[in-house]
Amino acid sequence: MEEQKKEVKLEEAFEKLDEMLSELESPDISLEESFQVYQEGMKLLKQCNEIIDRVEKSVLKLNENGELEEFKP
Repeated sequence: MEEQKKEVKLEEAFEKLDEMLSELESPDISLEESFQVYQEGMKLLKQCNEIIDRVEKSVLKLNENGELEEFKP
């Protein structure tokens, strides 16, 4: 049975990343804990990038003729 990833909302992910930064800045965090938090943060950041890439690919705009076309910055 294939395990499905839970879809992360960007706002929630950014909040979690902010919390992780606070943890990493704590003087009480051990080296092992900081490495674990760092790894989790990198995984979360990768998920954020994937979500942003999907959104960018699906953004459409109206052209002068009222037709939809892919948005290219």
